[in-house]
Amino acid sequence: MKTRVLALNAYHGGSHQAFLDGWMAHSRHEFTPLTLPAFKWKWRMRHAAVTLSEQVARLIQDGADWDAVFCTDMLNLAEFLGLCPPLRNLPTIAYFHENQLTYPVLTPDPRDLHFAFTNLTTALAATTVWFNSAFHRDEFLAALEQWLRRMPDHAPQHAVASIRAKSEIHPPGIQSVSAAARPAGGPLRIVWVSRWEHDKAPETFFHGLFQLADRGCDFRVSVLGERFDRMPEIFGQARRSLSDRIDHWGFLPNRADYQAALAQADVVVSTARHEFFGIGVLEAVAAGCFPLVPRRLAYPEVLGDHAEFFHDDTPAGLVDRLWELAQRKKTATVWPAGLEPVALTGLYSWPIVAAAMDDAIDRQCSTIALTKT
Repeated sequence: MKTRVLALNAYHGGSHQAFLDGWMAHSRHEFTPLTLPAFKWKWRMRHAAVTLSEQVARLIQDGADWDAVFCTDMLNLAEFLGLCPPLRNLPTIAYFHENQLTYPVLTPDPRDLHFAFTNLTTALAATTVWFNSAFHRDEFLAALEQWLRRMPDHAPQHAVASIRAKSEIHPPGIQSVSAAARPAGGPLRIVWVSRWEHDKAPETFFHGLFQLADRGCDFRVSVLGERFDRMPEIFGQARRSLSDRIDHWGFLPNRADYQAALAQADVVVSTARHEFFGIGVLEAVAAGCFPLVPRRLAYPEVLGDHAEFFHDDTPAGLVDRLWELAQRKKTATVWPAGLEPVALTGLYSWPIVAAAMDDAIDRQCSTIALTKT
């Protein structure tokens, strides 16, 4: 018998949409997805509980019923359950793609901790809290513990231990791609797949490429990833300075075009200051790109702590590593012996990831059923 899951995605776009769509496509369970467009995230966090509870009420009137509720960190789950009494006895799973307590802010203005408090109440209200990496769980809980100490009174000191005790790690899956072998020789082809935003530290990446060009290295670059209305000025400067070295520039919404661009690249580079999983990097690796990333954040956990994969987080250090790979490519593949893309990414295929999450949902439902008997 299939478990019936009400899936609430208050910000249905980007990685949030890809996660839910991928899970539903590979799950053995039955989903009722209720989603809101990926638009104005602050507004979504404030109103989604009211809006989605009204939609759920109409479905219940029409006879809908579920065994479990799934939501993301963009929903105030405590508010939602308060507005939906019929769902209060169901197991609830809150998936944290990111959190509003540790995201690096761009402006000197104080962080709006209202949204962090929404994360807190959602985690407390959930039966189980899923994180996309152990790094994310630990960073969030460490920041939460520090924040609780600063509260003027009535700080829920039990919160950190409570959330940790009911936390599980469930990484997102990646789409199946075939890793094509890259021939030796030719320019080193470098790809950027991160969002065009400040928390990905594009200045480190592009200043590294400027220095690599000055050193006389033969390379090409594709700058993919999603961009928004506001983007760091370095992107415009880089497009002008590297114009004769660009293979692709800009977001590729067509999946086939995106995978084709990845299949052309030799190395995927990240300089991120903020990354809880790195699905873009992992997908590039699955397509055959060699990863060159900082030795921090979730990268050592997700990719494995292989020294070959890391740069020292400076433009000069990045240049040195890229230069090494460019020299290696003259006579061989950029992948060293003993390391292969499929060995790194196989555990993150959607059939494996979806089955693990399906099993976790069933355990929660069984536990709730036992407590009622």
